[in-house]
Amino acid sequence: MDNINSANFKYFDIITGLFVAILIISEITAAKLFRLGSLTLPGAFIIFPISYIFGDVLTEVYGYQKSRRVIWTGFASLLLLSIILWIVQLLPPAASWPNQQAYDVILGIVPRITGASIIGYWAGEFANSYILAKLKLATKGRLLWTRTIGSTVVGQAVDTVIFLSAAYYGTIPNPVLLSIIASLYLFKVAYETIATPLTYLVVNYLKKAEGRDTYDYHTNFNPFRLN
Repeated sequence: MDNINSANFKYFDIITGLFVAILIISEITAAKLFRLGSLTLPGAFIIFPISYIFGDVLTEVYGYQKSRRVIWTGFASLLLLSIILWIVQLLPPAASWPNQQAYDVILGIVPRITGASIIGYWAGEFANSYILAKLKLATKGRLLWTRTIGSTVVGQAVDTVIFLSAAYYGTIPNPVLLSIIASLYLFKVAYETIATPLTYLVVNYLKKAEGRDTYDYHTNFNPFRLN
């Protein structure tokens, strides 16, 4: 059990804030679809994979327990964002404001897609954090790349499959859905694999700055236990 207070860390609150900001930005930018070659991808693609890099950094430096609290903070923030956007959508527009339709299109909440996004994020981030923590014990802290990439391979698979299946199953042909899942998953993994050198730099800097390198030998990995 890790009993060190987060207030003792120099950068933990900053990383938490940036992590939550990335999640909120991703939720909003997902409303736009763009073309990348022959693929159609959500706008969130350019930033959402970074959340998994943050997840790797949090677990590697501060441990699974601290990462678990941040994941729940992100989950609560996404839920709050969705509820507020939905409430504002329902408010009657002022006579002098002609943009209700634009709001509905860009920020209007589609419950199925929003729910799928939040659940996919929650399951994927916990899978990512758990795998990284376990691989760190198995490798005795060596070969950082094996756990950053290995955890990404698992976490992104869980996230991508849950989100796209829950959001679009039954609305598009299954072969098309499978193609989108495979393409998006491969792009996400490639994205974070390319970012591995940057992850190394950030992790090594934080370990020195914080005087912290957590090993989760006695951690309770129950995702619902916050303390």
